Amino acid sequence: MATKRWRHLLVWLHVLTSVGWMAQALSLFVLLSASEATDDRAVRIAATTMAEKLDLALLAPMANASAMTGIVLAAATSWGFFRHWWVAAKFAITLIQLYIGIFVLSGKLHAAVDAAAAGTPAPPALLVGPALMAGAIALQAWLSVAKPRGRVPGGRGAAPGTAPTWVFALACAVVPADIAIATVLGNPMPLLSLVTVVVAVGRRAAASSVDPVAPAPA
Repeated sequence: MATKRWRHLLVWLHVLTSVGWMAQALSLFVLLSASEATDDRAVRIAATTMAEKLDLALLAPMANASAMTGIVLAAATSWGFFRHWWVAAKFAITLIQLYIGIFVLSGKLHAAVDAAAAGTPAPPALLVGPALMAGAIALQAWLSVAKPRGRVPGGRGAAPGTAPTWVFALACAVVPADIAIATVLGNPMPLLSLVTVVVAVGRRAAASSVDPVAPAPA
């Protein structure tokens, strides 16, 4: 019963942070659109500066928390990562989003702030990133509800059972902890999330050859 409660709490946190991630991506799109549409240099500087601040203070922590909770839920239950098409698709989309957000979008936002200060508008292509990010999260929400295509061929073998309670409790505790660390430092620093993912995935890898088949959670 305790495991079920902690798992439900982790699912709730995953939904909450995913919605937050999408909301911040849409907000980013609005701010960058305002920067692109105006001829007022002060408005352009304010909009791009707010967009960069929003990315660092809210979007990145929400994205990290959403990704961490989703990965732990896959690793800590019999859903797994590659047993069902919809889970595999969500996993791939999440990794692509994190890569684009961390290594592409954040750097371009910083460059846009410098460009605005120099009197140059942000490139229109910068609007594509937040728009695609919001659309990808909406697609992931649909995949979670519709669960299309069933199981991946070859994914019908034995799967580890549900992880012990402490795995879910750890992941739940890490979400506010990493957000608090990001708030204090002023930059996203998901070190605890990374450790939690390694622990959850490592536990699944160790248990995959010995645990019996368990029913997929609802």
